[in-house]
Amino acid sequence: MTAWWRNAVIYQVYVRSFADGDGDGVGDLIGVRDRLPYLAGLGVDAVWLTPFYTSPMTDFGYDVTDHRDVDPLFGTLADAKALIDEAHGHGLRVIVDIVPNHTSSAHPWFQQALRGERRDRYIFRDRPNDWESIFGGPAWTRVADGQWYLHLFDPTQPDLNWDDTEVRGEFESILRFWLDLGVDGFRVDVAHGMVKPPGLPDIGRGNQARMVGNEPVPFFDNDGVHDIHRSWRRVLDSYPGERIGVAEAWAPTPERLARYVRPDELHQAFNFHYLFTPWDAAALREVIDSSLATATSVGAPTTWVLSNHDVKRHVTRYGSLARARAAALLTLALPGSAYVYQGEELGLPEVELPEELCRDPQRLRDPGSGRDGCRVPLPWTRESGWLDPWLPIPADWAGLSVAAQEGVPGSTLELYRTALRLRRAFEGDLTWHDSPEGTLVFSRGGFLCTVNLTETPVDFGVEGELLLASDEPGAADSAAWWKVKCQP
Repeated sequence: MTAWWRNAVIYQVYVRSFADGDGDGVGDLIGVRDRLPYLAGLGVDAVWLTPFYTSPMTDFGYDVTDHRDVDPLFGTLADAKALIDEAHGHGLRVIVDIVPNHTSSAHPWFQQALRGERRDRYIFRDRPNDWESIFGGPAWTRVADGQWYLHLFDPTQPDLNWDDTEVRGEFESILRFWLDLGVDGFRVDVAHGMVKPPGLPDIGRGNQARMVGNEPVPFFDNDGVHDIHRSWRRVLDSYPGERIGVAEAWAPTPERLARYVRPDELHQAFNFHYLFTPWDAAALREVIDSSLATATSVGAPTTWVLSNHDVKRHVTRYGSLARARAAALLTLALPGSAYVYQGEELGLPEVELPEELCRDPQRLRDPGSGRDGCRVPLPWTRESGWLDPWLPIPADWAGLSVAAQEGVPGSTLELYRTALRLRRAFEGDLTWHDSPEGTLVFSRGGFLCTVNLTETPVDFGVEGELLLASDEPGAADSAAWWKVKCQP
């Protein structure tokens, strides 16, 4: 029997923007629980929850002070346990975020370090090197006694020192805490970042954030992270029910990324190379082939993702809803596991927010960047369904709301629901077929996917039963699924 995670569709819930259960304008665990029937009805296999732990919320939960408790903004530990249990009752597995590269500067450990106690849990130096923060500016901040501490993200997120045995033991204990509570796995934030190279060598040039995922940088993707992931895999394997680890790993090549999902490491790694591929047939075919080949080389499934809480929504990135709908059918037809970011099933675009409403610390340190636009709360009703959302919901989203699309033939929501249901019958490897320039055609078993990435209609000449289409089959920027007896 195939392991559940090898072909699962996992839905990302950005908790503070998903559903508000207590009316304070911020999404919470009660809100997620209330919407579990929606998620089950959508047809996903699992839910990934972004951090809901105790936090000052400088980086909206990715600055953790206590990994074993729930921040009052999101509820209680009892709410978390009830959510896990109720999700299981709906046939949904639950994956939670874990943030091991850094803590909040308000964490008791870092407060001790500021007092000069146990600084070896973090990375303090007498002199900084030339490393830059991913959020902009230097990656070092000076403390009162003259030493500097490393923070690859915001100054309120000091990097942990994973050469320290107490740090390693603490996080294994955190894993066991949540596994004992019933979670089915972990999405590992910055899974490529925990281990830093000896001597912390200079890079020698600026704009270092632009190098990440494109070329080697000394502060990411060091080989030592794999020892950590192997130890975590042993923890996961000691629990029943196929608990999994998912790496948020940025690597300069698909081959380096595949190292994170070797048989004794994590189960999945996000395929950012696919996410950032432009709407171009040749480029997409190349990245699909490369992704499948490198994942297969280590016996892992490929993951496919179009959007998440850190990148511009793909409706806007691709330039149209038509392309986004076609991309969804292309993605969901591919072998492996797929991730759906909340709201993409509604066709939500990126939101351009006024500068005074932007809250992302990345935007505050690096003007012109920022992730607020993909984190605007979901519209549940034509009136939004929120009393006073923490980020404003555009009025023109009324027609994109769940209420406006539910049960409406041809809506993006119903397109996703149908695709997720039909996808379960797809099996086997991908076989490419000849097709006109600017198009993609491939089969898996008795199912055929045709994608027209051009602005001109194409007659694919398929003889078979049309199962689902993002638009008229063969229309510009469209995709279709067919059940066929004979391949073209």
